[in-house]
This record gives sequence, C-alpha cells and structure tokens, in this order.
Amino acid sequence: MSDSSRKSSLDDDIKNSIDHIESTDIDSLDTIEQTRCSKFAWLVSITAAVGGFLFGYDTGIISAILVYLGDDLGKVVNSNEKELITSITSGGAFMGSVVAGLCADRYGRKMGIYNGCILFIIGAIIQATSYSIVQMTVGRLVVGLGVGSAAMIVPLYIAEVAPAKYRGRMISLDNLSITGGQLISYAVGAIFANVNQGWRYMAGIGAIPAITLCCLLPFCPESPRQLIYHQKPEAAAIVIAKIFPDGTAEQVQQKVRHISFHIEQTKGSDKNLWWQIKQLYTVPSNFRAMFSACGLMAVSQLGGFNSILYYSGTLFSMVGFDQPVAVGTIIAATNFVFTWFNLFLVDRVGRRSILMHTLWVMAASLLCAAVCFHWVPLSHELELTASSGGWAAKVVLACMVVYVAFYSVGAGNIAWMSSEFFPLEVRAIGTMFLTMSCWGSNVIVASTFLTQMENTTPSGTFGFYAAVCFFGWIGVYFFYPEVNGMTLEDIREVFKCGFGVKYAQELQKERKNAPAGNAGRVDQV
Repeated sequence: MSDSSRKSSLDDDIKNSIDHIESTDIDSLDTIEQTRCSKFAWLVSITAAVGGFLFGYDTGIISAILVYLGDDLGKVVNSNEKELITSITSGGAFMGSVVAGLCADRYGRKMGIYNGCILFIIGAIIQATSYSIVQMTVGRLVVGLGVGSAAMIVPLYIAEVAPAKYRGRMISLDNLSITGGQLISYAVGAIFANVNQGWRYMAGIGAIPAITLCCLLPFCPESPRQLIYHQKPEAAAIVIAKIFPDGTAEQVQQKVRHISFHIEQTKGSDKNLWWQIKQLYTVPSNFRAMFSACGLMAVSQLGGFNSILYYSGTLFSMVGFDQPVAVGTIIAATNFVFTWFNLFLVDRVGRRSILMHTLWVMAASLLCAAVCFHWVPLSHELELTASSGGWAAKVVLACMVVYVAFYSVGAGNIAWMSSEFFPLEVRAIGTMFLTMSCWGSNVIVASTFLTQMENTTPSGTFGFYAAVCFFGWIGVYFFYPEVNGMTLEDIREVFKCGFGVKYAQELQKERKNAPAGNAGRVDQV
C-alpha cells in the first residue's frame, strides 16, 4: 500500500471513530498521558526555549547599552531618546506578535520561530553598526519584530508538544531561558564595559543564539495538534510515539483520535481571521479565558519589572552606586535563580497557588521601595544631590531583589503559561492577544518610566507599581483558575463554568483524593 493510501485509510479510520465517540468516552482516549515522557520531548522544549533567550538577552542588554552609548550616535542621548530606543523594541515586538499570531495556524509554529530568528539577526547587525539615533532606532525596531514573533510562538509550541503533567515545567524552560539570557546580557555588558565602543559588541553578540536556534530547529517536529489540524494524523502519530515511548500503538492512535475529536468539534465554520477574533469575544468561555490570561500578563508588565530591567543601570547610577551595571547583575542573577524555583514548583504546587503567595509580597516590597526613595537625595531632574544615596539606596536595592525574586517565582513566568487557557481553534489568536497585552503594556512602561519618575517622583512611580501588583493579587483570587495537570483539550471545560475557579478547585480535590489506579476525570486527561 502506498503512503498516500495509508494516509487516506488512517484519515477515514479516525473520522469514522470520531463519529462514534460519546462525550463520556473522551477521557478513555487519553491514557497515554499516564505513561512515561521521553527525553525527546524535553530536548525539543529546551531547543525551542532558545527563542526565549533572544527575548531575555535583548531586554537585558539594552540596560548596559544605554549606560555606555556616550556620543557614539552623533550626540549624547537624552532621557526622551533613551525611552524611544528602549520602547521602540516593545512596539516592534507588539507588531511581531500580531504577524506571528495571524500566520501561526496557516504556516505552523516552527515557521514563526524561524522568522523571529532571522529578524533578530538582521536587527542585531543594524544595531552593532549604528552611527545615528535613527539607525539605532531602526535596528531596535527590527529586533523587536523578531522578539515578538519568538515570544508569541515559543510558549505556544511548547504547550502543544508537552505532556500535560510536565507542561508547566516545560514552558518554564522558556522562562528560564529568558532569565538566563538577561543574566548573560549583564555579564556581556560587564565584560565590554571598558572596551572602546563596547556596546557594539553587546548588540552584535545577540545574533549568536538566533543563529544557533536556526541550526537546531530542523531537528524539532511540528506540534502534533498542528499536524492533525493540517490533515496529517500519520505524522502526528509519529511525534506522539516519540513523546510517549512507553505508549502502545493503540494508545498512540487513541491520542490522535482524542485530539482529532476536539478539532472536528470546531469545524463547520469559516475559520478566517475575523471568525477567530469573534470567537474570542462572542463565546463566553473564550472571553473569560482571554480576560484571565491577558489580565495576568498586563499585571506582570505594568507591575514595574521591566522598568527595573530596562533601566537598572540608569536607576542604580541615579541612586549613587559606583558600578551600576554590576549592581544590575544582582537583579538579573536573582531573576535567573528564582526562575528555577518556578520550574520545580509550578507542576507540584500549581499556578494559582504560587500567584496567591507571591503577588502580595511583590506589592509590599515595591511599597517599601517607594517609602525609602523619600530619603534618597534626588533632585527633580533625578540627579543625586549628595555624595551617595546612603542607607536608603541600599534598602531600595534590597527591595528590588525581593520583588524580582517573587516576580520570577510567580507572575513573571506563569503569565506565559496562560496560552494553555485557549482552545485549539483560537489558541494562536488567543496567544497573539496574550503577547500583545505583554508588549502593549511593555511599551507603556518603557516609554514612560523616566518621565514618570521626573513628574511623579520615584516614590509615586513605585507606589503606582505596588498598587498594580496588589490589585493583580485580588484579580487572581477571583478570576484565575488552577489548571495544573489538565490537558489542553479539557481546560476549555473549566471556563464554561464562569471563570472556573471553584470548579477547577473541585476537580483538583477529586484528583488528589482519587485512589491510585482509579483516578477521576482529571487524572485521565
């Protein structure tokens, strides 16, 4: 039998079996999720997570570049120009995430990652060879387009490849790569700090991880859900068998039918872009999923983290530290180390529980920093009026470390996991909106931080960030359900019950209390 005949036969078998599936039988098709996960799945997730490194390196290296630009762009860069150079990347990332979201279903997840890498390489070269503010701004814009594309596609791709019980940890690999990229960027900044026009090397080195990812991507498969979506169940079965090496051939086919069933449930409509956007807003469960996901993402960005990250060198120089980039490395290292805590806790403790225990600490540490800024001798122009910032500057640094630590364990990483909330038919568009909320908020923070510090004082600025985190904590309590351990196909049921907070809690209790070998509905998903 030819390959085309086998494919046609497999397609017919799947369609016939789907026609006879009852809703009560769906869980029995997913028993392969209870089997061992292969190293292959982890390697694929680690490879895709290199895309997060692009995001992390770019957001971290700009802090050092701003400190050492001097007059190499034809003039000394002022505060407004620094905000432009910083925020234009976020604006580019916003546009890049939109383009990636529009193309993700049609061309697959991997193509979006490839495009992001190519744009990042081009942007890094333009930055490294810049001799004017205009050229630097163009380079930052192109890098932003690449970062936005990769930041949108990578967590989506990992979520669709990962087994349910390890999905949180595998997506955390992307977040770990982001924080690792930020830490490496600070190290690179310190290495080239005393090199003539060393900032050019800082910018150009960013192309290396993008080139690396381009070379590794051919070894990664397209996600099984995308393959089935594009009528390639045979290829999807091969990938599933690699992810679950202990699964039987029958379990592999059951998993294909399980995914196919949910895809078939969404067919019958003209699934153009407008239809998908309408589904997000007119289907109540989809809108609630989007509200929860995008709301947490907005809190994670508007809560002040990126202000600290982008302007750490400027901020710590402002309060009197002699080596501001080295001090900023403490922030980056804290971010990286505590992301490991998230990696080990997220699938054991759960997303919601971590958020409830971290957001209020973030708010408290920012409030403490806001109070301490009152004793830092700064003029209205944010210049130190004494020889040092004294004890208050050291307390501000300590508050920043505490804030970043709890941010990394909680909202900073979990916000990117929220792509799991969206059902397949709107997952790419939903993740696009999620990424847009990230970069839209990012633009606001990056383009207003220094101006806000001047107009509302540092105390007012950090007090505002504290309020955002506090109200975010309240929002999580009411609107963010726990979906730990559920498959992507079954999470959609949670949001059919309002925001599903209580419903999800009941399912988690059933799962925890179910006798071994006789797990309830959630254990089988």
